[in-house]
Amino acid sequence: MGRGLVAVLVAVAAVGCGARTEDVLVEGTPPATPYAGPLYVPTGESAEGGAQAAAAEAGAAGRALECDTAIHAGGQGETWSEGDGGDTPEEGLETYFDVEQPEVPRSGYRVERRESGRVLFSYDVDGRTKVAVVVAKDGRDRPGWGPETTASCDPAELPASWTDSHGYEIWTDRDGNRVPTTEVGSSAGDDHCGWQKVHFLDMGDGKDLRMYARDPDGLLGSGMLTAAYDGDVRIPAGAHDTGYRYEDWRLWLTDDRRTAYVRTPDGVEAWPRTERTVACK
Repeated sequence: MGRGLVAVLVAVAAVGCGARTEDVLVEGTPPATPYAGPLYVPTGESAEGGAQAAAAEAGAAGRALECDTAIHAGGQGETWSEGDGGDTPEEGLETYFDVEQPEVPRSGYRVERRESGRVLFSYDVDGRTKVAVVVAKDGRDRPGWGPETTASCDPAELPASWTDSHGYEIWTDRDGNRVPTTEVGSSAGDDHCGWQKVHFLDMGDGKDLRMYARDPDGLLGSGMLTAAYDGDVRIPAGAHDTGYRYEDWRLWLTDDRRTAYVRTPDGVEAWPRTERTVACK
């Protein structure tokens, strides 16, 4: 479905609650072939988790997406009280940001389709929908206009200007293409736990999810890592260049994948695999 969006931002992006309508919407020519499916699709749950669960919970919003990979996130709108919903569909989109605080862009949306009691808002990248929000009027425990179903593609499919400013570390492949965060991604440790010098690397292929850690000061404690971090090693025989890059880091792996070897301008670091998924509490 081509979009052919020629949009002009009416105002700068909203960064907090209470965003005004003109801050989140764009004006432009309608898409040549807008999403033609139903704006109401029953939602459900999936025992599989991950992308299947997101698709089941995303309803019509999930069907309106045009992702390069699987749906990243999807769900039903939260409930709210009288007065929290909007008086118009556009205010219903604001309610989505105010109530749910989603990790998606807060500006650049447009109306893709309207029908009685429902409106589809979409956020497009290169003419393809990467975030979809269906707002509805007077749903159960949702007085006024507000989000009914929502869905988004992987953050790697969103503009670099947005992901860079929101702390995402998007890796690329050997051809310079952005790689889905479900395939490989990294992040700095949480300040809340005093892990400022810790860095995590997550990898997955849909079955085997793995986490590695850079922990030069031993902050994670015993039992969290399968081995000690080493900041000065040689790449072992049999290791191969994965082609994954993040800025000046290059990722190498051996077949057993017990250690991630990260080549930097200063040498090679050995990031051990964690015993389990590590999260700050």
